[in-house]
Amino acid sequence: MEIRINMVKVEPNAYKVMDALDKFVIGSEIPPLHRELIKIRASQINGCAYCVNYHTHDALKLGETQQRLNLIAVWREAGNIFTDEELLLFQMTEQVTLIHRRGLSKKVYDNAIATFGELKTAQIIMAIVTINAWNRIGVSLNMHPQLDQQPLTGE
Repeated sequence: MEIRINMVKVEPNAYKVMDALDKFVIGSEIPPLHRELIKIRASQINGCAYCVNYHTHDALKLGETQQRLNLIAVWREAGNIFTDEELLLFQMTEQVTLIHRRGLSKKVYDNAIATFGELKTAQIIMAIVTINAWNRIGVSLNMHPQLDQQPLTGE
């Protein structure tokens, strides 16, 4: 595995900006477990093993089950495992993460506004944008989880 730069050491001001985005998301109306589900699904799509590992650990600490974590990647086929709100979060996460395909569809956007309201929908979009930025840092810098080791950074 190629060792690449440590963003915190090389560009601490950039890391502080990312940390500020995290603090915004933490202070939002999005429940902690929903935040982790967003982070896990985006990280799966982006192929960021470091973030998948980190956020599945955090979800387990919040009481999430291993079975539900195992099924996030195949949420469409999982039956009644996830709530309607969680399914909507997965739809939003996929469409914003894969923005180049078609963007956030009118149907999903309208459903989000009806379900969450404008403020929480805006916060969910920011949560998705933030984890996508972290994923791009993690993948670009070749960050990988180590067996039985919790991640060290704060994303």
